[in-house]
Amino acid sequence: MNELRGANYTEVTEFILVGLSNQPKSQIIFFCILLILYLGTVVGNILIIMVVWKEPRLHTPMYLFLCNLSFVDLCSTTTAVPLTLVNCLRDCPTISYNDCFAQMTISLFWGTTECCLLAVMAYDRFVAISNPLHYTLIMTMRACFQIAAIMWISTFLLALIPTVTIPVQFCAGHNAVNHFVCELEAVFKLVCSDTTVSEIMMWINSIFILPLPFLFILLSYVRIVVAVLKIPSTAGRWKAFSTCGSHLTVVTIYYGTLISLYLKPQNKDSKDQDKIISIFYGTVIPMMNPLIYTLRNKDMIGALRKAVGKIKQVRLSV
Repeated sequence: MNELRGANYTEVTEFILVGLSNQPKSQIIFFCILLILYLGTVVGNILIIMVVWKEPRLHTPMYLFLCNLSFVDLCSTTTAVPLTLVNCLRDCPTISYNDCFAQMTISLFWGTTECCLLAVMAYDRFVAISNPLHYTLIMTMRACFQIAAIMWISTFLLALIPTVTIPVQFCAGHNAVNHFVCELEAVFKLVCSDTTVSEIMMWINSIFILPLPFLFILLSYVRIVVAVLKIPSTAGRWKAFSTCGSHLTVVTIYYGTLISLYLKPQNKDSKDQDKIISIFYGTVIPMMNPLIYTLRNKDMIGALRKAVGKIKQVRLSV
């Protein structure tokens, strides 16, 4: 399919990262926006982890999964964003072959983990709302740790498949990645050998990572909506719909961008719109998750106020 007969294969030792744009002014603007998003992601997710860790009332399954999500968002952005910020200040950023494939594998792992984790969190909310009397019996801490362990192991194996099956034969001079990171689709476009088997494996792998968890989340929220409609209080129904709506909006954006990138028909042309899409799922969503999952949660707000109060007391005592 993508085989080039008589191609001059060569051993690629490094890749050139084209970046978001060739214009210096655009690169500076991109640097500033990316830095703000990254700092917001780091501060927000670290704050969630610390608050849940320090507050005994939050040691429940829901907040265990929320801490997992914050940890994943923190690690996924740190995998690529700091290096991207440095590259924005360089004239011709490069990355070694080994570092490039390491970055791809690690990024795929965190992305796969987040897709599965969002599905687990949707199931947790479904059980809590639709069957509140038996929630503590179903979602025990032991069951949550087992679910988390299965999720981490399975996502690790799923993340290995694309990078293990990708061909490693590149044509001479084909080492310019039209991206600001070593993103799988962008690097895959540089391969000169036949990629039919790899494309099939990647497509099958993407089905298990993207549409299936997303469909499970949608079905869970449908059941949640049915349960919410049975709430007698109008204010209670509105609050539940508002919270679920914000969660579902972020989840839809996250899965939508990934599905549009990885399940669309592939070709050898690298499009700039793919880089914009990667900004959404790689930096915008990880920054929005702490806001969405905490601002509408009275327990988290209460814990945050308690933590801020302790900090103020310490400062006054000093």
